[in-house]
Formats: sequence, C-alpha cells, structure tokens
Amino acid sequence: MLATVRGAARESLADCGRGRVRVLVLDDEDIVQCGFRLLLANQQWAERCVAARGEREALELAQRYGPHVALVDVGALRMPPDAFCRALGEVSAHTRVLLLTSASAMPASTVRAYGAAGYVSRTWSARDLLAAIRMASAGRACPPRASAQQRSLSARQEEILQLIAAGATNAEIAGRLYLSRHTVKQHTSALYRKLNVRNRTHAVQAAQRAGLIPV
Repeated sequence: MLATVRGAARESLADCGRGRVRVLVLDDEDIVQCGFRLLLANQQWAERCVAARGEREALELAQRYGPHVALVDVGALRMPPDAFCRALGEVSAHTRVLLLTSASAMPASTVRAYGAAGYVSRTWSARDLLAAIRMASAGRACPPRASAQQRSLSARQEEILQLIAAGATNAEIAGRLYLSRHTVKQHTSALYRKLNVRNRTHAVQAAQRAGLIPV
C-alpha cells in the first residue's frame, strides 16, 4: 500500500514537472469556481481544474484526481482548517494547499498554523494568481505578494518596521543602522503616516493585520 502511494506521488510530481498541473478549488461561491475554471482553461500548463463546495466533496475529488494544488477558502469549511489540510494530505499526499482569502494579505504564522504552503487573494491580478499556482505546483515556496501598503514603504522603512516589531528603541535602531536619531525619527513618522497609526504598538498591530510582519 505504501509503495502504491509513493508511486502515485512520484507519477503526479513527474506530471507537474512536465507542466501538467491539476488544481482543486474549494469555495462555496459558483462565480469563484467558474472564474478559476475559465482562468485555468486558457493555460497550456493546466491539465484539469475541479471544484467543490464542501470538505467531503473536496476530499473525494482529491482522492480521485490527485491535484497538485488545492485552493481552499477557509470560510467555506465547516471543520478547522488545519484538520482539513491534514485530511487532504491523507488522501493526496503531494497536494499543496494555498489558502484563498478576500484579504489583501495573510500573516505567515496563520498560513503555517493551518499547514498550508501559502495563500492567494481574490484581490490579486490573474497573473499573480497563476504565478502562485505554478510555484506551488512545482513545490517551490510561495512568497506572499506585497500588499499596496507594503509596496508604499521604502526599504529603509521596512527595515525599521522589523526592528520596531522586535522591540528596539529609536536609539537602538540608530545604532544598528548607523543612522542619526533624527533620521530614525523621520522614518518612523513617515511609517506611522503610511500605516495610519500614532504609536509603535499600533504600528506593529497594523503591520501584522496587513501581513507585513508575522504575528
């Protein structure tokens, strides 16, 4: 039995390597299911897209078709997301899960807690969605797509945000980055404006909600 499962996994991954990608969509909205089917139908590398409205149907389809990638809307689940990901892994060990969200970003800690490989957002462009699916199907890590808020931050501001989240004071940040305290204060003030907050605590909380830093 174990040899059979391993053989099926090797065959499925080999198919993926040749560009034949099978996708499972778990979402309770017909328009979302149809949207992904139409999107993938125009891709030469996509072999099949099957869709389910609930966990039981999704697990049956996964066992039948062995999808390389499963797009899972957490809101459509009636069981804990981590439990579903484990159940999916039992019927299709090679399937990589991408959480489907309406938010622009999802914290990395949430993705890990659910046992998923990454996430995709309904707000993303078709190009970004397809890129994430292909990366997941190839077994590569799916880095989170930068939100509009994150793209508005300069590299220095992102660096300072990480240090603020780690608990560093302005003086410590200045020493770490070889900047003057005045320069750090200017960057911090600009960071607060972009995050629409007034202090360090709220900046960290806003950044976590936006998926800019892990929770």
